Amino acid sequence: MESTTFTAALIIQMISNLIGGLCIFLLGMKYLSDGVQAVAGERMRKMIAMVTDNRLAACGTGLFVTSIIQSSSVTTVMLVGLVNAGVMTLQQSIGVILGADIGTTVTAWIVAVKITKYGLLITGISGFFYLFTKNGRRRFVAMLIMGLGMIFFGLLLMEKGVEPFRDHAGFVALFSSFSPKTFFGVIKCVLVGALVTATIQSSSATIAITITLARTGVIDFDTSVALVLGQNIGTTITAFMASLGATINARRVAYAHILIKILAVLLTIPFFFLYLNFLKMIMPNNVEIATRVALAHTIFNILLVTAFLPFTHYLNRFLMYFFKEKPGREVTALTRLDIRLLENSMISIEQSRSEIIRMGEIVGTMMGSLRVVLTDGDGKKERMETLFNQEELLDSMQKEIVVFLTQLLTLELIPTIAKEAHEQLRRADEYESISDYVVAILKLHLRLENARLTLDKEETGDILELHAAVEEYYRLIYEAHRNRDVNILITARPQGDAITHLFRQMRSRHLSKLSTKQLDPLICTLYPDILAGYRRVKDHLMNVAEAVAGE
Repeated sequence: MESTTFTAALIIQMISNLIGGLCIFLLGMKYLSDGVQAVAGERMRKMIAMVTDNRLAACGTGLFVTSIIQSSSVTTVMLVGLVNAGVMTLQQSIGVILGADIGTTVTAWIVAVKITKYGLLITGISGFFYLFTKNGRRRFVAMLIMGLGMIFFGLLLMEKGVEPFRDHAGFVALFSSFSPKTFFGVIKCVLVGALVTATIQSSSATIAITITLARTGVIDFDTSVALVLGQNIGTTITAFMASLGATINARRVAYAHILIKILAVLLTIPFFFLYLNFLKMIMPNNVEIATRVALAHTIFNILLVTAFLPFTHYLNRFLMYFFKEKPGREVTALTRLDIRLLENSMISIEQSRSEIIRMGEIVGTMMGSLRVVLTDGDGKKERMETLFNQEELLDSMQKEIVVFLTQLLTLELIPTIAKEAHEQLRRADEYESISDYVVAILKLHLRLENARLTLDKEETGDILELHAAVEEYYRLIYEAHRNRDVNILITARPQGDAITHLFRQMRSRHLSKLSTKQLDPLICTLYPDILAGYRRVKDHLMNVAEAVAGE
């Protein structure tokens, strides 16, 4: 066969097809991922956040989510964010990472399907619905299908771009120099695959390019398998970059991803030729090469998961032992809010939710400390100092959360995420307001002490009774917030009404006492204010319940 002569027009056409096809492919992957996250993102976010230490369940979750999102990088970045936010542990994330390794192989099968010629038609029809459909859910479904069409069309363009290479002697010689005929050749192919994937930051794109080159005859099956090994290492760069500056646990997630991939490839390289023989034995040469490459990618990752899944506990201990927090490093209040992950709205909203729940926890400790102060319990002085510090901390936390969520809301968000962001802003404001009223009650109590005044037994008992009722109400609302109980209003409203009724009874008794007994003017002023403070705490807790219920 004669070597192809590259004219200027042919070179421009090839470059246009290659670069344009790759960009359309990557954009299609983004639309596909965004569309899936919009349609099923809420369920996937909850599914990942609810993963337990059961390694099989975690692996299944990672497989399912990544199969839908079509990107192990997105899943792993989500894990980095969730572990950084304290929502998930390192042990849980390792199982999800292993599942994601299998889930990401679906992309190769999509690429291997020979329907690229319909890509432009799929893009055109779904794009029409995307532009002119007003229904939000249908619009995102159209975006999902449009992304799939763009993937196919991008592949078609790349195929046309690389076709002339197979008949050019120079390029054939170049690619043959990377042929894995020796162990050194295998290592060269692995390094090339890893470097290109790390540069593009998408193993899906590089695997698509590999299958395209194989399908057009530019590279053979052996080279494709060796390149895929390297691409499995290169894909870890995205999670590593996302972990920079995060907590040590979040960085351990990225290290786990890198370690698993590198060890799997290093274990495969010495047995590469046996591995090739095994693949050729189960896949005859008459099977289309794209299908064989996709199957090779899948088998490698299934073997990887089979090898590592039983040892996730040991991997967890290894990472905990070798990657430790530097001594003397202090973690400030909101280091778990990573502004670099704003582009991933699902993770951002989970990070902020975790911080607001932490605000709720602090409010609970403040209520307990206030009870100790009112009853003159042990460590009263230290408790008072802590209460003032916690109020300032919550004020600072609320400000940072508002900045974070406000920046998130400037992005193009799906309706459910935008709604959740607005509700979180409300909850953060309510918890901060509750801390203000807790400290206000403390200040009123201190004013009585400084004036050397004491409430009588009935008034003291009333305050402690009201405090106990409000503290129990807090626990009800906080648990509902933490567990996403949207039916909380069924119990919150009657219990809140009961606290209001109790407050009115106590206030009425106090007013009745004023007509029969002379009290110090300061007591007459401060005692009702203390009762009113508890009522305001109850009101703000009710507002949290309404935000949880979506009202």
